[in-house]
Amino acid sequence: MSTQQEIFEIISKQAKIDITTIKPESTLKDLGVASLDAIEVIFDIEEHFNINLPNEDTDFESGTVGHLVEAVDRQLAQKSPHS
Repeated sequence: MSTQQEIFEIISKQAKIDITTIKPESTLKDLGVASLDAIEVIFDIEEHFNINLPNEDTDFESGTVGHLVEAVDRQLAQKSPHS
């Protein structure tokens, strides 16, 4: 499963929205995710991937789901030893 797919599933579950409505260009705000729920989404993502996202990567107003996926991939790349 791709990082994007996993993140979409976390957002879908947390925000109780249909996963098919989530697009990489959507912001959490566009998806109707309240700011308190957005914090939960970020927390769930961090916990799921065992990473910490810097605050600049978790912009609720204008940060897109695609940006979130890129941020998670960046953190994962930094964490895992390169072969």
